[in-house]
Amino acid sequence: MALRKIVEQGEDCLNKVCRPVTDFNRRLHTLMDDLLDTLSEAGGAGLAAPQVGILRRACVVMDDDTEEFIELINPTIVAQSGEQTGPEGCLSVPGKWGLVTRPDYVRVRAQDRDGNWFEAEGEGLTARCFCHELEHLDGHLYTEHIERFLTDEEVEEYFSKQEEGAG
Repeated sequence: MALRKIVEQGEDCLNKVCRPVTDFNRRLHTLMDDLLDTLSEAGGAGLAAPQVGILRRACVVMDDDTEEFIELINPTIVAQSGEQTGPEGCLSVPGKWGLVTRPDYVRVRAQDRDGNWFEAEGEGLTARCFCHELEHLDGHLYTEHIERFLTDEEVEEYFSKQEEGAG
């Protein structure tokens, strides 16, 4: 397991469609372990393979309810509903936050690191992360969807209110 360098906006790999994973082998397991380690170190809510320069359909997303990571290989969204608008950031676009509207509920179908199919679902932040990370696999960034960038003060105020509500 190792930390990988997170590439930033402007790198070509962030604008390319990733290839499906076909070999569920030790190399894939190492990639998934590295994604988990890199995400944990960076303190983000999700990380996709192209963000570390690997053009494969693989990502990890934090389940906001359980605070555990879900590994998604070859994922697709199979259901979505509702709507939420809120701040969104990206480890590949450091220091910037934008106001983005996403579905409030999302269910994905994916494979695990051994190739077994499963479904996972989430609301709120988890649903937002599913959409965000799956878009990375198709060469898109959240900045394509923002209504506007947020000021540092707006971001700080939003997260202050979130902490008060959780406290």
